Amino acid sequence: MAGTITALKLQKKNKERVNVYLDGRYAFSLAAIEAAKLSRGQLLSDQEIEDLLERDSFQKAYARALQFLSYRPRSEAEVRRYLQGKKVLPTIEAEVVERLTVAGLLDDRAFARYWVENRESFNPRGRHALRYELRQKGLSEETIALAVEDIDEEESAHRALTNRARRMPPLDRTSFRKKSSSFLRRRGFSYEAISAAIEQTWREMVEEGRMLDESEG
Repeated sequence: MAGTITALKLQKKNKERVNVYLDGRYAFSLAAIEAAKLSRGQLLSDQEIEDLLERDSFQKAYARALQFLSYRPRSEAEVRRYLQGKKVLPTIEAEVVERLTVAGLLDDRAFARYWVENRESFNPRGRHALRYELRQKGLSEETIALAVEDIDEEESAHRALTNRARRMPPLDRTSFRKKSSSFLRRRGFSYEAISAAIEQTWREMVEEGRMLDESEG
């Protein structure tokens, strides 16, 4: 494929890419940032072309990874799975991951903290459920342990149940306990946390007049 650059043309549908012509014929396309380093009349060897295409593959993979990270933080395993799904070569995948890590955009411990804090703020889970979710994200057991070690399960279970109880119809104590226990078990809370949360939330709901107090009447 070696030849002399005879034209460099911006693509009509994608102004971020440039078509490269060698000896009067279309040869390949590059990201505009890479094509800017070339000029008409420049002779390219096979090795130089191979290097250009490899750099272009990296730039495309890196841009895809940045787009993937733009929606929310990700674990390293998530990024690797995403790139593999895009058929990115292993060498390029490794380089992209390294660049993201050095840039501080990929950090499994920071991701684990983000995940736990997000759950705690909007949808509390017990340690068991959080561990399962973080394992699904490809995190190590050490990273997971650090992320969940400071969770107060009883407090989290109480917050989760309070939000749920305020959407329940008035219930007697037995029905409330049954529904609440099932709800909290599905969210991975321990037996101790579930028992404490149910007792505390029941008392509060009765005081607010939301549940049926069997002691009355």
